[in-house]
Amino acid sequence: MSLPLVFHPVFAQALGASSGGFLQFVVALAFTFAGLFIVVPILFGFIRAFGFYTIVEEGRCHVYVLFGKVLAVLDEPGIYFLWFKLGPAAVIINWLGQCHVLDLRLDQAYLRSQPVNSEEGAPMGIGIWYEMFISDPVAYLFKNADPRGSLSANVSSATVRCLSNMPLGEMLETRHAMSLTVRTEVSPKSNEWGYKLGSVYIRKVHFRDTGMIRQIEEKVVNRLRQVTSAIKQDGANQVSIITSTAERQAAVEFAKAAAMRPRIVGEALQQISADPEILAAMFDILEMQSIIAGEARVTFVPEKSELLSQLLVAESGQRAPSPPLPPHKK
Repeated sequence: MSLPLVFHPVFAQALGASSGGFLQFVVALAFTFAGLFIVVPILFGFIRAFGFYTIVEEGRCHVYVLFGKVLAVLDEPGIYFLWFKLGPAAVIINWLGQCHVLDLRLDQAYLRSQPVNSEEGAPMGIGIWYEMFISDPVAYLFKNADPRGSLSANVSSATVRCLSNMPLGEMLETRHAMSLTVRTEVSPKSNEWGYKLGSVYIRKVHFRDTGMIRQIEEKVVNRLRQVTSAIKQDGANQVSIITSTAERQAAVEFAKAAAMRPRIVGEALQQISADPEILAAMFDILEMQSIIAGEARVTFVPEKSELLSQLLVAESGQRAPSPPLPPHKK
């Protein structure tokens, strides 16, 4: 098991390996601790209390006021020796005077739903976001008791005053122009108070009346339904037009084909009729095809067999058979 540094044999030998040397070391350590953590802070605090020096942090400003008079404004970060800045008054400035520490960093604020009315009379709400920072510490301290609250009230009143009675379409679309209008209106007055206005932006424009919102939603839904039905109807009309056009063109083409068929058949028959034998053979074939297609019962009997024909008719109970065919048709 290792020993602490102060109890280590080598360290004890360095101190003379005696209890007297170790006691001196402990006393020196106690004095050093007391000097670094107790005496030095008290000493520097005492020096600062008499105005010997001060430290200005980044983004801060020190304004020294004595008997109602501003003696110095320190707005740059660093260490300042007040005896060179304030002279003899530095000794009593922290006792009889005041040191105002101001924050010079950029700050932001957001005003929600500022009530305005459009040109059509619709109750609207405008959410405006803006930046501000201290530009003149003395004016900030003494020209206005509440510069931040006054700036907020000024921005709110400028928003209501400048953006009321605008057409609803412009109010919903031209946010950049509206932001520029509010900033132009507020900046001169805020500069007098030492609280400078930075960027201004209209972040939200909305309807304040719940009933109006519901009516607008219903109108939008109904309009979407109308548009949807109109699109469907137009599509059906287009399909009907295309279908009817196709049917008409098909009917025209079929009519042309039906008119061409007799002409083609007539021309073919005219060429066939030039040869009587071919014509007779063709008609015989057509007659046979008609008989076959008609599914009629045909009975062939020899010539001069009238008695046989009568017997066949009597047996079948049907109509008399057709007359005997010519010899060339048997």
